[in-house]
Amino acid sequence: MRAAVILFPGSNREGDVARALHQASGARPAMVWHADTTLPERTDLVVLPGGFSYGDYLRCGAIAARAPIMAAVRAHAARGGLVLGVCNGFQILCESGLLPGVLMRNADLRFICRMQHVRVETTSRFCSAYQVGQTLKFAIAHGEGNFEADDETIRRLEGDGRVAFRYCDAHGRVGGAANPNGSRNDIAGIYDEAGTVLGLMPHPENLIDPLAGGIDGRGMFDSLAA
Repeated sequence: MRAAVILFPGSNREGDVARALHQASGARPAMVWHADTTLPERTDLVVLPGGFSYGDYLRCGAIAARAPIMAAVRAHAARGGLVLGVCNGFQILCESGLLPGVLMRNADLRFICRMQHVRVETTSRFCSAYQVGQTLKFAIAHGEGNFEADDETIRRLEGDGRVAFRYCDAHGRVGGAANPNGSRNDIAGIYDEAGTVLGLMPHPENLIDPLAGGIDGRGMFDSLAA
């Protein structure tokens, strides 16, 4: 697997993502600067990491979505290439139009940083190591993770099986206090229509080593490297 991690001013999770990709595939990903206009040849996977790109000015991800490199990312996605956006990366994917909806302020207007359970809603190229209905423990760290979309978009996401993960409790139950930010339908991550672009707010890259609190995130990177 040939992966490229896009580095924006204010990104802070690129090292974690690179480590997870290297652990799973044995190959170090290319680090691509936001001002570049091309991706490395034969790139299989593009990752937009977490952080605070461009200081989260205007809206989270709004400026990054218009960075020079994003034209190449859109072209990569249009060719069927894989794209993964985590946290700020999810926000960038929504702002760039690669995914529908928007990430708004958390319902309690507070930044949340903690471990959070999520439930796998469908399998894909990103999640073949998991089972539908499986409960995982990931990390979350965001102030704007409240996924919102119009009713028709929500119906399409649900009807087409494009909800990747939902927030849940340790037993897989959704709703109420198990939803940390108020996201519609407890949505923690979604796919595009082709299933080759995934955006999620939780950080699987932080749960790849027992010393860091668990390995539930390792399955995503093992799936991508398979």
